[in-house]
Amino acid sequence: MDRRQTRLLVAAVLLMPLCAIAQDWPSKPVRMLVPFAPGGATDIVARILAPALGEVLGQQFVVDNRSGASGNIALELVAKAQPDGHTLLVSNVATSSINPTGFAGVLKFDPAKELTGVVLVASVPSLLCAGANFPPNTLKEMIDYAKARPGQLNYSNPIGNHSHLSMLDFLSKAGMQMVNVPSKGAGSAFSTLISGEIHVSFQNSATATPQIRNGRLKAFVTNAKQRLPELPEVPTMTESGFPGLESVNWNGLFVPSRTPPAVVMRLNAAVHHIMQRAQVREQFARQGVPVTLSNTPAEFQAYVRAETVRWAKIIREHHVTYY
Repeated sequence: MDRRQTRLLVAAVLLMPLCAIAQDWPSKPVRMLVPFAPGGATDIVARILAPALGEVLGQQFVVDNRSGASGNIALELVAKAQPDGHTLLVSNVATSSINPTGFAGVLKFDPAKELTGVVLVASVPSLLCAGANFPPNTLKEMIDYAKARPGQLNYSNPIGNHSHLSMLDFLSKAGMQMVNVPSKGAGSAFSTLISGEIHVSFQNSATATPQIRNGRLKAFVTNAKQRLPELPEVPTMTESGFPGLESVNWNGLFVPSRTPPAVVMRLNAAVHHIMQRAQVREQFARQGVPVTLSNTPAEFQAYVRAETVRWAKIIREHHVTYY
């Protein structure tokens, strides 16, 4: 389906009488559960979407941050909620495509069966960063520097998250040995990178870019498919000789799996509709969060399945333990 066809579908669904497609949905305020504390990329996505969706659909959309258990608390709450479209999950690659494998032995539900993807909203790439005083200035120099010091350099990412798995995959492909010093969050990771306590780390481009621009950090490579407009001098993994390592920390909307298809389609259409507004897209741009809409719910579901397979392979190859 091309963009013109998608716009026509969006217009058609939005113009249909609400009672004809979803029995008066939404008929009350809609909860948007975020699996993390306020301030991160997933929370940013939710807080931009909520007021715009409320305006289009005629009910309040309320952001509800339910952090804990690596995001699994929010996932289970949505999976077990009434499948009436009034409880949504704003999820990301970690909670929806990494946790199903990482926490397979402790989850009390099956995310693949009990949650349905509605639409991919945004995809935030990462940057492999170091402090300004770290000697190498290019990816090749960094690899050579690390290979000359096997096991002597470190990196810092929380165990088992997207950045950690990306780093494990990269180290393996580049033939490097580094020690992970798990960070407690983006704030501590930045301070230790800047000080030189931590040598390198994959960091979210939305939060790393200001630190790179002010000279506190340097970036060797991005795992985006194309160079980032805000940092055009930073090469991609493919350009640097590592094709296949592209990945993004994506965000999307999910609902309980038995939610009526008409509700799923209307929510999908509403997101497409609000994303045509310059004001909404500008809000995402100001936060450094690239909008990357999927078309149909089925397309997003297929993407989530493919991502789950990809990260499961990396988790198993590197014997990552989550609990």
